Amino acid sequence: MEKSVFVFRNNTVERFFPPGYVYSGYDDISVIMEDADYYVWFYQSPVTSDTISAAEEIKAYADKFSFILSRIDDRKNVLALTMEPFYAVPMTEDDYGIKEAMAAYNQVLFDMEREHANVKVIDFSEFTSRYNASDLFDWKFYFISQMGLNPRLSKDFLAWWQEKLGSVALKRKKCLVLDLDNTLWGGVLGEDGISGIKIGGDYPGKAFLFFQKALLKLSHSGVILTVCSKNNEADVLEAWEKNPFMVLKREHFSAMRINWNDKASNIKELAAELNIGLDSFVFLDDNPTERELVRQMLPMVSVPDFPEQPYALPDFFKGLVQKYFKVYSITEEDKKKTEQYKANAARAQAQVSFTDFNEFLKSLDIRIRIEAANEFNIPRIAQMTQKTNQFNLTTRRYTDSDLRSFLEQGWQIWCISVADKFGDNGITGTIFVDGNRIDTLLLSCRILGKGIETAFVKKVLGILKESGIKEIVSEYIPTAKNAQVSDFYDRCGFTCAATLADGGKTYSIVLDGADLQVEPYYHIEVI
Repeated sequence: MEKSVFVFRNNTVERFFPPGYVYSGYDDISVIMEDADYYVWFYQSPVTSDTISAAEEIKAYADKFSFILSRIDDRKNVLALTMEPFYAVPMTEDDYGIKEAMAAYNQVLFDMEREHANVKVIDFSEFTSRYNASDLFDWKFYFISQMGLNPRLSKDFLAWWQEKLGSVALKRKKCLVLDLDNTLWGGVLGEDGISGIKIGGDYPGKAFLFFQKALLKLSHSGVILTVCSKNNEADVLEAWEKNPFMVLKREHFSAMRINWNDKASNIKELAAELNIGLDSFVFLDDNPTERELVRQMLPMVSVPDFPEQPYALPDFFKGLVQKYFKVYSITEEDKKKTEQYKANAARAQAQVSFTDFNEFLKSLDIRIRIEAANEFNIPRIAQMTQKTNQFNLTTRRYTDSDLRSFLEQGWQIWCISVADKFGDNGITGTIFVDGNRIDTLLLSCRILGKGIETAFVKKVLGILKESGIKEIVSEYIPTAKNAQVSDFYDRCGFTCAATLADGGKTYSIVLDGADLQVEPYYHIEVI
């Protein structure tokens, strides 16, 4: 369902946003669309040669923003764009009035973001810095229709705006697949040897060193790093161990395919090992033939063109982050992704040594913590609704503001954290219950296959039963990616009440007499 959006503005901006947005009058804060799902504050710099009046006007804009925040439901997001200069004519070199006023205005936005959980500041300079001043502003359109931003940039702005909406919704790619030779270092390891490859020192080695440091920082934000390289694995492991300039080493990668197989097949294996969809992958390789193979064989994988010259790597990395990986904020679970996926690989290896699956589960020492939604975990829960596709019974997308609204309406929302002897997966699932209706049920794919999903649901049903609820209703809404859960409620003891034409199903379960027993090797704590 499309969100209804209300835009506060002081200039004509209709050309720059998607159809269906509703707009205030110019510099009009007297009317607020109360049934909007979220709001946009887009006030642009005054266009005048009078710097004193312009600075006063900018100060007034900040006061107005503070005022409208006091009138907007704090459960609804407000996306506020920073102010950037379009036109100013200081008469003296020491006239910094407009610059100071803009800096103070933007500081008000940042301060409001810190004080109000529903305020998200969007850095407009990220867009304006791409263009010359003459390209940003066009007097013809300003005089004809009071457009402060050149309408010729509307297509570019809309694409950028969609990226920002995805960032606020915490949507991004999950995994970066990296080639090695002439990608993470200069030269070919098999030909140049450990001391001959270019990493660190003079150019081009210093450019590759910069790139590796940047990728390490990216991994700390929750992006999974993997390797897909045509090389001898023993040579690569030795290079990681012995080259003193190497920043990225074995421990920084969640999975590897270092062999002579085709890279499309290797990437498919990486997806299977990590248990994430191919549409979550970005593949980097200096070889255009390898890139084209992956584009042709795996069209769902994103394959950007790699720079031909190492000195272009910093700008390439910046674009990579902005297009595929930038989110508004990251959670504690994001920071632990590399270790979590490496632990998953260890679990898979451990399972091979067991012939009895239940004995394997007992050996894991599985610890499950079920926690009610609170201010600390709401961002992570909202993030999961935006990103989880496969084990997601309804695939409804919600923001942190939505969750706060649901809680005020009396919904019960729990999240699940899972740990075992191999490591802590963090918050990896959630369930939303509105009265006696399950609205949302989802779990991260990395904890599936060990019965945790069933134990979670049964435990929650037991909690609901103890609170006096007699019957629970639920539904399965099919999507292109969640076929694996089409019969999940059947497996949990629910009764299918109806099957719809699109494959959707409605369910119910009477809690009295239902089998809500959980195997004792799941150590469950409810807090």
